[in-house]
Amino acid sequence: MNPVPHAQPRAIVVGGSIGGLFAANLLSRHGWAVEIFERTPAALTGRGAGIVTHPELFQALAAAGVAPDDSIGVRVDTRMTLSRDGATVSARELPQTLTAWGKMYDVLSHAFPGAYRTGANVTAAESHADHAAVTLQDGSVHRADIVIAADGFRSGMRERLLPSAQLEYAGYIAWRGLVDEARLSPATHAAIFGKFAFCLPPREQILGYPVAGEGNSIAPGRRRYNFVWYRATREDELAGLLTDASGKCWPAGIPPGLIRPDVLADMESAAAGLLAPQFAEVVARTAQPLFQPIYDLTVPRMAFGRIALLGDAAFVARPHCGMGVTKAAGDAMALARALAAHGSAEAALQAYSAERVQVGQAIVEHARHLGAYMQAQLKSEQDREMAERYRTPEAVMRETAVSRQF
Repeated sequence: MNPVPHAQPRAIVVGGSIGGLFAANLLSRHGWAVEIFERTPAALTGRGAGIVTHPELFQALAAAGVAPDDSIGVRVDTRMTLSRDGATVSARELPQTLTAWGKMYDVLSHAFPGAYRTGANVTAAESHADHAAVTLQDGSVHRADIVIAADGFRSGMRERLLPSAQLEYAGYIAWRGLVDEARLSPATHAAIFGKFAFCLPPREQILGYPVAGEGNSIAPGRRRYNFVWYRATREDELAGLLTDASGKCWPAGIPPGLIRPDVLADMESAAAGLLAPQFAEVVARTAQPLFQPIYDLTVPRMAFGRIALLGDAAFVARPHCGMGVTKAAGDAMALARALAAHGSAEAALQAYSAERVQVGQAIVEHARHLGAYMQAQLKSEQDREMAERYRTPEAVMRETAVSRQF
């Protein structure tokens, strides 16, 4: 076993995505020696799609040693909703900066001064009176003062600590994709590229906004347009969508490159028949669309002795509120504060849990509220009619991905 240093507290972060990097950077800047164990064999750079920023996210970036500047993302000033024929039916001013997952990962990983280990698959974790320990797949055991589980929405750490906490399917999926700015027609580019745009056909919802392009460039002509398209899908239909051409089902999520051609063709046909022409073009010109089932998940606590859950390993909120990354950053901020304020690791993690469980539950409930319309599509006609009353363009633009106090 590795000895636990006495002069400097030590933390192990399980999961090297954005939430784990926030925790690692913040603890490092509070005097901790931090090591990240990421199970994938290579760095995660280049993954992911668009991210909506909020003031709380910029505060966390600054605390993590990243000075956000204009290169962090693409600024838009206006939100708009398009009708089926592509006309603008509603618009409002709402300045916001949109960034990309890859950009956030790059700035946080470059800021991290500690060790980032790839191919480090944690198979067990234990909390003891004077230390915590994780066991890797290779059999090695690593000790630290605390262990932070930031291993995502299908967290193996959470599954071992809280086996009763299960993902709950919300009744719809989200198609996502990025299209290069240069691939858009001049008309579509002029209509939507510099805006946060929506389209609300019956039983559907799509939104899109510009983000950084290849190499995280925000130079005009080199950016991308990110879309998220929500579609009602019965749970018994999911297995078919998640099955590749060889007949293998990927219940945890099918790799984008293995989505069957017929599934993609059906999706593009639906886009042409249902969406505003600008969005139909965005979908059709996206090189590699992907989809993800939408889930909810809550946990009753986030601390287990010297082990703590963070980010999507604890609470999974639907993406409507655009708070996933900001929630993880807030968790990391609260964790660093609690560790600085309490004399023992166990007391600090309990205080952290008490604070962030309330926040996580509030965010999940808010996201459920915003997603109630999509969830109603698989219910009765009366439920659908009731949900329709609360889905005006003004309400959707006002509430989607907007920062609020949790």
